[in-house]
Amino acid sequence: MDVSMNFGEKLKQIRTQKNLTQPQMAEAIGIEQSYLSKLENDKSVPSAEMFQTIMKSLEIEAGDFLKDIDKKILQTSLKHIPEVAHYLKTTIVVKTHSVKRWLFGSAALCTLGFAFLLSANEGIFFPNKLYKYESKGVFRADEAEDVFDQFEKIINLKFDANIISRNEASKLLADFTEKRRRPLFVEKSHNAGTVFYENVEGGRRKFHLVDVSIVQSYQNQFIQFLGGLLLFTGILGFFMEWRIRKIPTQ
Repeated sequence: MDVSMNFGEKLKQIRTQKNLTQPQMAEAIGIEQSYLSKLENDKSVPSAEMFQTIMKSLEIEAGDFLKDIDKKILQTSLKHIPEVAHYLKTTIVVKTHSVKRWLFGSAALCTLGFAFLLSANEGIFFPNKLYKYESKGVFRADEAEDVFDQFEKIINLKFDANIISRNEASKLLADFTEKRRRPLFVEKSHNAGTVFYENVEGGRRKFHLVDVSIVQSYQNQFIQFLGGLLLFTGILGFFMEWRIRKIPTQ
């Protein structure tokens, strides 16, 4: 955890790190030891010129020196120093950019997560519906499409009109049932319409839609899970950014 310092504490810390006594450091800066003592004990505040002299003499970057000092002190007793004003402004800019990146990243995660959830729900990439079609049998090119509903009636009419015998009628009906009336069910993952046709051996098949059921593929389950995770992470990002902003900085 970062510890905020006063100006004097930071100055004394640097002197200690350089293994200098107060007289040695005062001589290096070009000031009286008594004045250095006042600075270290926060009994005196350096002028802008003195601050620049200290930084130059100790070969320290202003930003490195100021980053450990309490921000309240920078904004009050040290605000007359140009380097301090520049440091505070830079800090605000950096923090603003950081906040923007965090917010944009969180918004991107929320958007992507919502898109994934929507695509899984709507079956955009992988279908969520199963279409069941039925075909009653194979009809020939010269026959009507409703031949399976009308064939028995036609045979009975021919029998009633004595065009064919009972045995012939029975044989025709048996052959038609065995060879032509062959119900077939197919399932498709896409909507082929209420009716579609397929050419098959001996004629054509007419398929009509009989049922639509909702299914959820494992691919859509995974996309849904990923979308929920991204959405949650994005929302958490907004919350964390708000919480971090509330934490006071030095």
